[in-house]
Amino acid sequence: MLRHQRRMWISILLIGDLIVTNLAFILAYYVRFTLKIIPVTKGIPDIFQYFKLLPFISLIWPITFYFRKLYQPPREKSRIDDLFSIFVAATLATVITWGLTLYYRTYYQFQPGVAPLEYSRLVIAIFLALDIIMVYGFRMLMRLLLEQAHRRGLYIKKVLITGAGDLGRLIVDRIIYHSELGFKVIGFLDDDPARLHSDYKGIRVVGKLSDFPRLIKHQRVDQLFIALPLRAHKKMLEMIKVAHREGIDVRLIPDLLEYIAIKAGVEELDGIPIINLTAIPLEGWKVLAKRVLDMTVATIGLLISLPFFPFIALAIKLSSPGPVFYRQERMGLDGNPFLIYKFRSMVVDAEQQTGPVWAKQDDPRRTMVGKFLRRFSLDELPQLFNILKGEMSLVGPRPERPQFVGDFKEKIPQYMLRHKVKSGMTGWAQVNGWRGDTSLKKRIEYDLYYIENWSLAFDLKILWLTLWNSLIQKNAY
Repeated sequence: MLRHQRRMWISILLIGDLIVTNLAFILAYYVRFTLKIIPVTKGIPDIFQYFKLLPFISLIWPITFYFRKLYQPPREKSRIDDLFSIFVAATLATVITWGLTLYYRTYYQFQPGVAPLEYSRLVIAIFLALDIIMVYGFRMLMRLLLEQAHRRGLYIKKVLITGAGDLGRLIVDRIIYHSELGFKVIGFLDDDPARLHSDYKGIRVVGKLSDFPRLIKHQRVDQLFIALPLRAHKKMLEMIKVAHREGIDVRLIPDLLEYIAIKAGVEELDGIPIINLTAIPLEGWKVLAKRVLDMTVATIGLLISLPFFPFIALAIKLSSPGPVFYRQERMGLDGNPFLIYKFRSMVVDAEQQTGPVWAKQDDPRRTMVGKFLRRFSLDELPQLFNILKGEMSLVGPRPERPQFVGDFKEKIPQYMLRHKVKSGMTGWAQVNGWRGDTSLKKRIEYDLYYIENWSLAFDLKILWLTLWNSLIQKNAY
């Protein structure tokens, strides 16, 4: 049932996106050549010439939107994130389409007796703006209509959850968030006397597990979610038998919540289903795509910043005795150590008396130049060489020193999951203010969110926020 509803929702979005996008293209033509915001100097082209692009648009847009994960159920994404994803996908699709028109224009120039196909760049620009607005508006409208239908009791599936613990409550949270699925939780079943008749977000514990056969006779239950601990294996089997006999769909949620820090994936080994507790989206061709982005931006960054290196080096030398660059061992991908490069911002042998310690606000070990470099993260520029060497990435969890890692992984079980990807110069935690001497648990929470939701667009968003925040960051010390 879940799969069927998801397919229905994806089909609605796909068909709607195609209709809206084609309409936006035709509307862009009329906006350009009817409203004439900018004077038309080369005559009005035949609209049928523009119609020739619609089949290509109808092919390119769904593919681009698919790879931008716009046809997957959203996972805790805000409306701003949805708009950003649509913006990136539509822009990329428009660039591809525009490149296609240039190719055909060049091709037809060499065909005798054939007029080349020409398309107004202003029409393409108007189309992009209209498409982003209309696609986003369509998707928001569909969500609103579904929510209204569900409030009226239409397309509702009644859900019963066995187990009112953390796992059962997590299911309630997800059902409430994904209101487009049309689920209505009618209650919990739980054998814990302390939970009987208690409630969570308005959902009450309506009975014990043994009440299940009686309850389904009085309530038309469509879905049964089993969120019980593994020790209740026998009770699970009994409930599954009853559910199958009554034609109720059963969904079993593994009692592994405390071990699932990043999204679990279901794999198969010769027909045997296997749950991968550490599945991440950054694998296969995506690793190559991220590496290409790293190499491109790091090379451009070095070309821009290298002319300033001598001035920074001179300022460091004049401010305090010692080397210009500073190397320190950090832990990266899969827990492998590497040497990170930085401009020296502290006095030489700053930790000789204290040993490895965190940098803190108004740290007396900083030099005057070092204070300035850290304020604008200029001391991090040499890490572009770490990126070119493949030891780091532009975006990822910030690498820590082995001494700290050894302590953190003992105190925080999920800590080592940060090392499933390369360390980064910047990260989702850093652009949200969790850097320096701030909450370690919060940093891990944001790092794991980044790993689970990685995409190239997410990387670009973080890079942009890093540039913006470099002027206002308070915790850069």
